[in-house]
Amino acid sequence: MEDCHVLLVIFPGQGHINPSLQFAKRLVNLGAKVTLSTGFSAMNHMSRPQIPGLDFAPFSDGYDAGLKPDDLNDFWVSMKTRGSDALAKLITARKEEGRPFTRLIYTTIMYWAGVVARGLHVPATLLWIQPATVLDIYYHYFTEYGDLFRNCSGNQVVEVPGVPCLGVRDFPSFLFSTETNVNYDLDWAIEAMRDQIEEINVEESPKVLVNTFDALEFDALRAIKKVRMVGIGPLIPSAYLDGKDPSDTAFGGDLRQNSNDYVEWLDSQPKNSVVYLAFGSYADVPNTILEEIAQGLVNSKLPFLWVLRETYKGEKPEEKLRCKEELEGQGKIVRWCAQVEVLQHPSIGCFLTHCGWNSTLESIASGVPLVACPLWNDQFSNAKLIQDVWKMGVRVSGNEEGVVTADEYKRCIECVMGGGEKGEELRKNAKKWKDLAKAAVKEDGSSYLNLKAYMDEMLTLKSIN
Repeated sequence: MEDCHVLLVIFPGQGHINPSLQFAKRLVNLGAKVTLSTGFSAMNHMSRPQIPGLDFAPFSDGYDAGLKPDDLNDFWVSMKTRGSDALAKLITARKEEGRPFTRLIYTTIMYWAGVVARGLHVPATLLWIQPATVLDIYYHYFTEYGDLFRNCSGNQVVEVPGVPCLGVRDFPSFLFSTETNVNYDLDWAIEAMRDQIEEINVEESPKVLVNTFDALEFDALRAIKKVRMVGIGPLIPSAYLDGKDPSDTAFGGDLRQNSNDYVEWLDSQPKNSVVYLAFGSYADVPNTILEEIAQGLVNSKLPFLWVLRETYKGEKPEEKLRCKEELEGQGKIVRWCAQVEVLQHPSIGCFLTHCGWNSTLESIASGVPLVACPLWNDQFSNAKLIQDVWKMGVRVSGNEEGVVTADEYKRCIECVMGGGEKGEELRKNAKKWKDLAKAAVKEDGSSYLNLKAYMDEMLTLKSIN
């Protein structure tokens, strides 16, 4: 596939970078050349794997030194404007050099990259990095079922094709920003998602690549008649899936790494005894939530490994916790860890997570049951899937005031870690999904075959043109 050259345009956030790098590597392994393009705001904080066939073409998004959550609205406008100009120049230059791009692939909400490509007569495809179910929700919301979502309240549920019955607490927070536990301005996000759906509908027969696999979301992948969704995930390193490349562990990660002494600590713990906690790379989790989680951990008396990043102001969250000393004697707090490696460690018994899609897929591929603690965005919908559809975890619930208490965290942790019937069921289901995830990426698996078929179609279209 020497003539297949893909321009992969990704949103400059860690949640997009990690799966996109894995996706790029899979394209290269199938014979394509890939140029990855994102803002300097992300590129300056990531490692660049040295892989033949993969190069990088970053652009200035106006926030090259990095950004803070308060900057997101202005950042979005700046990135669209500067990024559109940069991509147009890059595509034009490569064509004039006799090295045109065969296809532009862009990640979730980067719809403007598709607009640029279409204007320059380059075929474009969306790489959806959230579950297919969430794409279904957004698509239904912005088309014929919008009123059902907007009028849903209390204990009512929404029923739409391909999606489990959803209550208000299961909707992505971009639809109802008051339901989120982070204090970000989300107006830009809902506008971007609406424009994303409109961009999909511009195409006559749109195809969307989705970071999921057929067995996990069979109905969701087929829920929208107009759109052909293709499962090509999980997009996580080979070493933790098919094992074909043991050296492919975790690249593209955050460079702010600490030592790996947590691995030695995990080695000293009994099998399935440790609670692992992490909340992704975006949110400063409110101290009120951290306090309840911490007290729930102390009351459970279980060993834990907790990834607590410094806040954007450089503060160490654990310093404000009332039970700090008790925590330090019971478990281990770190700033960073190689998450997939940790999840595959035999001492890990459960994962208390914000339910980001990357973390969810990593847990699925590792066979680790979950305590679901969603904060914002698609995490609420993911938590619904984890508990009620895949049945590999339990979701925390708030009290009458909407507060998730220490007792509730303790209850959920003990439910997953316990030896009772419920805990056994969760572990059994977690193993089932792990086996299916690994099967999907093998050479005779659905995700491998789906991606290969996409590559073949790409080349066929190129030869016709």
